[in-house]
Amino acid sequence: MMIGAVSVCSITEQTALLNHAKFPDCTSIVLYGNSTFLPCKFGPKVPCRKDHILLSQGWGQKLTPKIVAYGMPPEQDDAQRRSSPHFTDDEVFICPDDDECFEEQRKETAASLVQSSTELQATVAKLGNQENLLDKLKAVQLHILAMEQWNASRIKTCHRNYSASATNLLHYLALKCLDIEQIKEELSSIGLLTLETVNPHVLSSLSACIQMLIGSRSDSLLSQTCSSEGLPVLKKLGDEKLDLGMTSMIKKVTSNRDLLLGTLQGQKMAHIMVTVGQEVVENDTHITDLINSGATTFRINCAHGNPELWSKIIRLVKRCSQLLEKPCRILMDLAGPKLRTGRLKHGPCVVKISPKRNAFGTVVRPSKVWLTPQGAGPPPPHLSPDVILYVDGQEFLNKLEVDSCVRFSDTRGKRRTLTILSKYPVFSGVGFMAECSKTAYIESGTSLYIKEKGRKSSVGFVVDVPPVEQFVRLRVGDLLIISRDSSDEQDTSPSSANGTHKITCPSGYLFDSVKPGEPISFDDGKIWGIIKGTSISEIVVTITHAGLKGTKLSSEKSINIPESDIRYEGLTSKDLRDLDFVAAHADMVGISFVRDVHDIVVLHQELAKRKCSKLGIVLKIETKGGFEKLPLLVLEAMKSPNPLGVMIARGDLAVECGWEKLADIQEEIISICSAAHVPVILATQVLESLVKTGVPSRAEITDAANGRRASCVMLNKGKHVVKAVSTLDTIVNSQYTRAKAELKPLMLSSPVN
Repeated sequence: MMIGAVSVCSITEQTALLNHAKFPDCTSIVLYGNSTFLPCKFGPKVPCRKDHILLSQGWGQKLTPKIVAYGMPPEQDDAQRRSSPHFTDDEVFICPDDDECFEEQRKETAASLVQSSTELQATVAKLGNQENLLDKLKAVQLHILAMEQWNASRIKTCHRNYSASATNLLHYLALKCLDIEQIKEELSSIGLLTLETVNPHVLSSLSACIQMLIGSRSDSLLSQTCSSEGLPVLKKLGDEKLDLGMTSMIKKVTSNRDLLLGTLQGQKMAHIMVTVGQEVVENDTHITDLINSGATTFRINCAHGNPELWSKIIRLVKRCSQLLEKPCRILMDLAGPKLRTGRLKHGPCVVKISPKRNAFGTVVRPSKVWLTPQGAGPPPPHLSPDVILYVDGQEFLNKLEVDSCVRFSDTRGKRRTLTILSKYPVFSGVGFMAECSKTAYIESGTSLYIKEKGRKSSVGFVVDVPPVEQFVRLRVGDLLIISRDSSDEQDTSPSSANGTHKITCPSGYLFDSVKPGEPISFDDGKIWGIIKGTSISEIVVTITHAGLKGTKLSSEKSINIPESDIRYEGLTSKDLRDLDFVAAHADMVGISFVRDVHDIVVLHQELAKRKCSKLGIVLKIETKGGFEKLPLLVLEAMKSPNPLGVMIARGDLAVECGWEKLADIQEEIISICSAAHVPVILATQVLESLVKTGVPSRAEITDAANGRRASCVMLNKGKHVVKAVSTLDTIVNSQYTRAKAELKPLMLSSPVN
C-alpha cells in the first residue's frame, strides 16, 4: 500500500448518520451534501448511489481526511472502472497508476472533504435546533391552553358574539407573559413567523408553525414516520363551537369593526372621525365638505354645548349623509369626571383689527375684514378673513359697492377707513371683503358710514361682537392659587403685579385627593407645577414649566394630577342625564376616564335600563389605571352584545403616564385590541399643525400614516379641518402599490448626497 494512497471508507444509510451524530466521542462524520450531487474527482462524472453518505474512519477526536470514496453503479464498463477508484460494497481501495497525478488529486479531494465536513455539521446542528425549537413551541402551546382553562369562567360569561375574541385575548396575554425573545429569533432565522403578527389568531398561528416544523423533518433522515398533529382551532364552549382558525379570526376583526363604525366604502383602509361643534351649525356647507373629503364618523363632546345644539348637528349630519349617499355615524362622548379649570369672567366685547407689519413698523399686508348682514352665515370657504363684522342696517349694506370707503371711529376715537374689495352672495344677503391698513378696536354699536358727496349716507351698526376670552399668563416661578369657588365665573385679570394668579376648579375631587409635593399639569401638559400647600378650599401651586414668554391658561382647560390617587365615580350625574339623549340619537357612546371594571358594570346597568343593546360602546383610555387594566376592561365589556371599541386619547394619556412612554403604550393598546378583535380609534393631535396653520409637520404625516394600523383616526375641529380630512384620507387610504410605483422612478433618478 502506497503512503496515503489507500484509505478505508464505509458506505452507510443516512439514518445511521444521525444515530452516529448523537455520540460525539465516536469517529467524525463527513457528509458530502446530497449524494445525488456528489461530483466525481477522478475521471468522468459518475452518478452515485442515492440516499447514501460516506463515513470516514478516523482516529482520535480530530478528523484527518485522506481521500474521498464514491459509489459507482455496477453497470459501468471495465474501461471506466479502470480509470476510477476500485471499490466493493463495503470497502474501497484506491490504486492510482500515476503517483504524481494522484497526489494532486488527493489534495483537491481532501480540501473538498473538509468543506463537506462543515456542511454536514451545519446540517446536523440545524436539525438539532429545529427539534429544540419544536419542543419550545409545544411548551408555549400548552401554556396558552392552560391559561384558557384557568380562565374558562371568564370566557363563559362573555356574550356569544365575543367568545372567540375573548379566548384569543387570553391566548395573547399568556404569550406576552412569557420570555419568548429567543424563540422569536430562532423562528426568524429559519424563515417562519416572528410572533409579531399573530395577535388576531394566536393559537392557530402557533399550531401552524408547529405543523411546519414537523413537516420540515425528513422521514428518511429520522427513519420514522411522524404522525400529523391536528390544529386545535375548533373548540366547544358549552353548546357552542368556537372556530379559532385564522380565516375565522380575521373575519371577526372585520365584522367587529363594521358593527361599530360601519362598512368601509371602496378601497378605504380606515375610518376618519371629526370632532364638530357650534361651527358646523353656522356653516351649511361645512358638513358636506367634510363628508366629501372622506369623513365617515362625527364626534360630539358632551362636555360642550347642550341638547339643542347636539340635535341640530345630528340632523345636519344625517341630512347631508342621505343627500350624498355616504353613510356616516355619530359618536357622543360623555364628559366624565374630568378636572377642568373654572370659567373666567368674560372680557369686553371688542375686536382688534391689526394689519401685518415688518420689523420697521411698515404695513406689509392690510388686515382682511368680512362685512356681512346680522344672522348671515360665514364667508365662503376659499376666503380667510382676519376679522368678521356683523352689520345691522340693510339700507347701508345695499349701498355698498366695490371700492366704496366705509368710515368709522374706533373705541379710542381714532378715525379709520375700510375699503371694499369684493362682494359675494351668502345666505340671506350679500357679504363684502374689505381691508384696513391701520390698527383699530371695534366694539358692538360702532357706527359705519359711507363717504358720499355733500352728505352722509345711511348708517350701519356693528353688532354681536364676541367678548374677549380672558386668561392668565403663567411663567416659571409664578404662584397659582386654585380655588373651590361655587360661583359660575371667576373674575380675574390677565396679569398680576406680584406674580400670583387665581383660577377656580368646580370639582371637589381635586381638593380631596392631592397632597403637597405632587406634580400637577394644565391644558394637556402645556403648563406644569408642584403643589406647595393644600386646604379645604384652596391649593397653592408653583409653576415649574411654561413657555419662555409665559403660557396662557384660560377657561375649561384640563387639569391632570398623574401621581394622585383620585377616586372618580364611573358616571357622573351629568353623564346619566346626557346618556338619555345619547341613547336616543347617537350610534356610539364614548366613556371617558374609564379606570375600573366597576365603571363598565355601571354602564351596562344603565344601558340595560334604556334597552340599548345595539348602541356602540367606546372605552376611552386616558389614564394610567385604564391602560393597566385594559384587558380586564375589555373582557368585562364583552359580557354585553353591544359593539365595542377603544379610543387612545393620547392627550391625557401622555400627561398621566409620561410622554416618553406614550409610543410604547400606544403600541401595547393596539396589540391588545388586535388580539381581542376590537377596533381602535387613534385620537389627539393627528395633523394638528395642519388643522391650526394649514401646513402639517413631518412627524404628523408619519403619525397619520401609522394610523392605518388603527380602525379609525380622529381629527379635532379647527380652521383647516376640511383640508386636514382630505389630507388624512389621502395618507391613510393611499394604496401601497400606487405609492411604490410613484416613488420608484424618483428613487432611481435621485442623486445620493
